[in-house]
Amino acid sequence: MGKSRSGRRRQADAQSVVESVDGGLAELIPDRDRPRARTLVIDGAPQSHVDPDDPAHLSFEYQRRLGHVVDLVAPPGRPLHAVHLGGGAFTLARYLAATRPRSTQQVVERDAALVRLVRRELPLDPNARIRVRSTDAREGLAKVPDGWADLVITDVFSGARTPAHLTSTEFLDDIRRALRPGGVHAANLADGPPLTHLRGQIATAAARFEQLALIADPAVLRGKRFGNAVLVASDAPLPIAELTRRAASDPHPARVEHGRTLLDFTGGAVPVTDVAAVASPAPPASVFR
Repeated sequence: MGKSRSGRRRQADAQSVVESVDGGLAELIPDRDRPRARTLVIDGAPQSHVDPDDPAHLSFEYQRRLGHVVDLVAPPGRPLHAVHLGGGAFTLARYLAATRPRSTQQVVERDAALVRLVRRELPLDPNARIRVRSTDAREGLAKVPDGWADLVITDVFSGARTPAHLTSTEFLDDIRRALRPGGVHAANLADGPPLTHLRGQIATAAARFEQLALIADPAVLRGKRFGNAVLVASDAPLPIAELTRRAASDPHPARVEHGRTLLDFTGGAVPVTDVAAVASPAPPASVFR
């Protein structure tokens, strides 16, 4: 679908940009309250929000929750080695560069046309140490040296669904290989009732990491609506108390589940392997209205 519209671009108004990318039709929509800020939308699904004048501002709920993980993975200001699987508008990479100067980051974003659009319309800080690879997430991850990363963030969606090959124990094995001892993996997951995908992803992570935490809206955890959840995994103790405090004080408060309560939440779900993996469920159309 995206290739059939290749090269199509128009100015929707003085600031909005609409352009075909590999994953569909991308829109960069102005923010009424922030002069240079834009929201990236692909085929009607909001992906990320960027304010070049204030890269430490995180507008989306799930990005704020991932930002809490970035803040707490190491002492304040300490540079990190970070890998971002899924780039979007590079919101989290910009945030990390702003809050932890001199960090070295690798972004893996398969959609090369999207990368070109974002680089042109929302350029990265030339002083930020951010390298972008346009390739599949697992292929890009395989090129990360063993034990290089302090943090790996997975936020990959194709047509609003996480691809099947990014949901398995084999995928997590390669993340573990890339992480330093005690490093942290954080994944943006999306699911709705009956939460089969989310439960399976928790069970999969539990099969590979010693410590887990889940940050999500209580209504999502109760299976009342479709939404995002951030799963955090490590072999080192996680900052549960501070994650809980920050999540609860957000504009849209979230709950943090961990330990036995989180494992019980899986309801007997088994770890997902490459052979059995399926993409995450598509969100209902009402989510983006």
